Amino acid sequence: MLQDTQTIRYYQRLTDAFVELWNRGYRTDDMRMYLDGYLAALRHSNILEPFLIHRLEEEASRYLYDESNFAVPQPQPQHDYY
Repeated sequence: MLQDTQTIRYYQRLTDAFVELWNRGYRTDDMRMYLDGYLAALRHSNILEPFLIHRLEEEASRYLYDESNFAVPQPQPQHDYY
């Protein structure tokens, strides 16, 4: 579980980006490359401690590979009662 506020903000940005990419037609392999680039940029910038980046990677990967996060709910058919 993430507890650092800045790490949580990065996690929220990542998960929002994942959903947006999914809706635009990208799939898991593409989003994994996005995640790798994002984490590399965080490591290079030294904004977060390395253990926080590792923790962020674990949580973001868990989110990415959970299929329920990208499931589109199907609307219920409406019955015509007339």
